[in-house]
Amino acid sequence: MLEQKLSRKALKTKKQIKIALAQLLQNKELKDITVQEVAQKADISRTTFYNYFYDVYDIYEQLEKEVLAELGLLTLNFHDDPSEDFGGELFDYIMQNPEIFKMIFSPYNTGELRAKIANMIEGVFRLIQTEKNAVKIDDNQLDYFIAFWASGCIAVIEQWVRKDFSPSKDYIRKSLTEIETRMEKFIASQVSADNAGF
Repeated sequence: MLEQKLSRKALKTKKQIKIALAQLLQNKELKDITVQEVAQKADISRTTFYNYFYDVYDIYEQLEKEVLAELGLLTLNFHDDPSEDFGGELFDYIMQNPEIFKMIFSPYNTGELRAKIANMIEGVFRLIQTEKNAVKIDDNQLDYFIAFWASGCIAVIEQWVRKDFSPSKDYIRKSLTEIETRMEKFIASQVSADNAGF
């Protein structure tokens, strides 16, 4: 609601501040970053900083909520229409926010946001597989395979981000699609075997 009331200039300033923090987090832990550093990096005064945020933790919390909300919408779209377009939307979103994703996968970050994204991907994949196979997936082996797939997906994206988005997003997307297709076939075969009484 507050975001809607902010002017374009204010929204641009807030974005500058968030990107400044993201850039600093690529080389420093959050606890070691000061308001002065963020303001300087964003090319604003400390007074301007305090017009929008309480401290660096406030920026990080807002940034985390935004990323999870945006990725949540993408994953919901994927659930409604599980086509290859999702991969395109996801990778477009990452490329539109390179500093944010470099921060997420920085060794200086706590890894909490990375873990939340992995859990979100895992949940969507589990839901899709449950619906495709018309059963609830609660078998331990399948749980582990789904966790493995979600973690692997995040690891591929992390490596791609760390390699400065090389190779192309299409190459990475196709690679992940192929892995997902094989995983789906395996899960379907396990569900069939379970239903046949094996």
